[in-house]
Amino acid sequence: MGSLAAASAAPGAAPASAADFPWLSASILFPIAAALLIPFVPDKGDGKQVRWFALGVSLITFLITVGAYLNGYDPSVEGLQLVERVQWLPNLGLAWSVGADGLSMPLILLTSFITALAALAAWPVSFKPRLFYFLLLAMDGGQIAVFAVQDMLLFFLAWELELLPVYLLLAIWGAKKRQYAATKFILYTAGGSVFILLAALAMAFYGGGTPNFEFTALMAKEFPLKFQLLAYAGLLIAFGVKLPIVPLHTWLPDAHGEATAPVHMLLAGILLKMGGYALLRFNVQLLPEAHAQFAPLLVVLGVVNIIYAALTSFAQRNLKRKIAYSSISHMGFVLIGIGSFSALGTSGAMLQMVSHGLIGASLFFLVGATYDRTHTLQLDEMGGVGQKMRKMFALWTICSLASLALPGMSGFVSELMVFVGFATSEAYALSFRIVMAVLAAVGVILTPIYLLSMLREIFFGKENAELAAHTHLVDAEPREIYVISCLLVPIIGIGLYPRLVTDSYRASIEALVQRELTALDRPVGSPPGGLIRRSPLGELLPPALLQAPSLLPAPVPALG
Repeated sequence: MGSLAAASAAPGAAPASAADFPWLSASILFPIAAALLIPFVPDKGDGKQVRWFALGVSLITFLITVGAYLNGYDPSVEGLQLVERVQWLPNLGLAWSVGADGLSMPLILLTSFITALAALAAWPVSFKPRLFYFLLLAMDGGQIAVFAVQDMLLFFLAWELELLPVYLLLAIWGAKKRQYAATKFILYTAGGSVFILLAALAMAFYGGGTPNFEFTALMAKEFPLKFQLLAYAGLLIAFGVKLPIVPLHTWLPDAHGEATAPVHMLLAGILLKMGGYALLRFNVQLLPEAHAQFAPLLVVLGVVNIIYAALTSFAQRNLKRKIAYSSISHMGFVLIGIGSFSALGTSGAMLQMVSHGLIGASLFFLVGATYDRTHTLQLDEMGGVGQKMRKMFALWTICSLASLALPGMSGFVSELMVFVGFATSEAYALSFRIVMAVLAAVGVILTPIYLLSMLREIFFGKENAELAAHTHLVDAEPREIYVISCLLVPIIGIGLYPRLVTDSYRASIEALVQRELTALDRPVGSPPGGLIRRSPLGELLPPALLQAPSLLPAPVPALG
C-alpha cells in the first residue's frame, strides 16, 4: 500500500518492498470490519455465538500484530518501519500513513494482547452482547491506530474513535452511577482533544504552502520557541487527561468505579498508555525545545501523582477506586522518566507503560471477579473469605506483589530504571534530583502498605456473617486462572529478563534522548540557574538549589 513512498520519506526507515503484507493496516481495519459483521452472526440472543466470534477476531488481530513484529520489524533500526502510505485527501494534506518504531511497536502488541484477554473476560456478558462486542472490537482497531498512524490529523481521528465506545460501555453496562461517570469521561477527554486538533492545524499550516500533517514533515520544521511552548502546553493538557495527570485525573476513579471487568482492563491496560505515548511522540519528539523548558514540570507533576494518588488510594474504602488511584500513582513514574533527559529513565518510562498495562489489567480483572462473588466493593463488607477462596487469594497476592514492585517482576525493573535514570541525569542539579527522588520514594513505600492491608481486609479481615451465610463463594474458575496466567507470564518474564521488551525500543529511545539533549544545548536565552540547563522553570526554585553541582558527567547513561 504505497510502502516505498513512505519509507523513503522517513529518516532512518528500514527498506520496504511494495509486496510486503500491510500488517499494520490489517491490524487496524480487520477488527473494525469484523465488528460490522456482528449483526449478521447467528445468535439466539444469549451472546454465546457472538462471544466466540469476538474472541476469534481479537486473537487473529493479536496474531497479526505478532506477525508484524516478527516479519517486518527490526529492533535495531531507530526509524519508522512497516510503513504504508496512501493519499487520502491530498487537498487537505491528509494521507493514510501508518508505521511503527520503538515508541509504538511494544504498545501495539500490548493493545492487541489486552483486548484479546478482555474479550475472554467478558464471557459472562449477556445484556446486549452484540453491541458490547461490537464496541470492544471497534476499540481494538481504534487503539492500535492511535499507536500506528503517522499523520497528526489521522491521529486525532483515531484518538476520537475510542471515545464513543468507552462512553457507551460505561453508560450501558456500568453500575448505578454509570451515566455520571460516562458523561464525566466524555467531557474531560473530548475537551482535551480540542487542543490536539488546534495544535495539529497550527503545526501543519505553519510556514504556509499545502498543509502536511505527517510526523516526518512536522519534525523537519523549525518551529520558534514561543510557538512550541504554546503547542506543548495545549498538548500537555490533552494528553494529561488520558495519562492521567493530577489534577486532570478525577474522571478515572469515577469511570473505574462504575465499569465492568473487561472495560477496566481496557482502561487500565491501554487507555492510560495512550497519554504517555502521545507525550513522547508529540511533546518530546516534535517539540524538543519546548520539552527542555517543561521537563522539570513533568518531573514535579510525576512526583505529585505518585504521592497524592498513593495517599488517596490508602484512604479509599471502595475496592475499585483504591486500585484506580493506585494506577494514577504508578503512572507518575512515566512522567518522571519522560522528563529525565536520560536514555535509562525514558526507557524505564516505556517499560512502566507496558508493565502497568499488564499489572493494572490483572488487578482490575480480579476486582470484577471478586465483585461477582461478594456483590460488594466496600472493604468493610468483605473479610473472612480467604478460607473459601484460596485460589483467588493466591491470584490476588501475586498480582498485588507485582503492583508493589516486588523484585523479579516487571514493576520493579521499570521503576528502578526510572529512579536510576533520573538520579544520574546530568541535566538536573543534584539537590533537585535528591528532593524529587526522596519524595517519589515516599509513594513507593506507601504502595505495599495500602495493597497488603487491602489483601488482609478482603481475605482475612473480620468475617462478614451475612456474606458468609447467604453467598455461595465459588473459588477461581479455570477461565479466570487462565486470564491471570496469561498476564503473569509476561509480568514475571519481563521482571527476570527485561531485555525481552527493552531491546525492542532501545534504538528509538536513544535517538529520542539525543534529540532532547541537542535541544537542551541549543541557545534559547540566558540560563537562569542550575536546575536544568536554560530552563526558565528553574527560577521557581531557591538559588541554593539551583547552584548544586551535577552528579555525573555522562550525558546519556547507557540502557541496562
